Amino acid sequence: MPQGDYRSAVRHETVIYTAGMTPRDNGELIDIGVVGANIDVDRARSAARHAATNAAFAAESGLLPGEAIAQVLRMTVFVASVPTFTEHSRVADAASEVLRGRYGDEALGARTAVGVACLPGGAPVEIELTVGIGVADRRAST
Repeated sequence: MPQGDYRSAVRHETVIYTAGMTPRDNGELIDIGVVGANIDVDRARSAARHAATNAAFAAESGLLPGEAIAQVLRMTVFVASVPTFTEHSRVADAASEVLRGRYGDEALGARTAVGVACLPGGAPVEIELTVGIGVADRRAST
């Protein structure tokens, strides 16, 4: 559910764009803090997995019957971190693992991992996706 005045995902033709998704469960953040201060890399990776799952659910909410996510075109991973933190890619890898497990190796897309001073609600990680839509059964399209 959106935490403000926006939609969690927007579809344009065969592309779905998600809003930034934080690691929430039933609307509540599962972790709060800054990576490298009060959150270690393992906790940040766990938060990234949760946020990626939420982003995938948001993207999938824009599918019509018979459609599936065919390709992750882009994933942006924002990590609330101290200025000296340098393991953003390691945190983002946890989100990529979720998408690989959900959509397969061939569906992984481009990715950016960015360190920021803070995120909404004090979340340690926020993830947004841009995905391409295909048919649910790839064999039916060949």
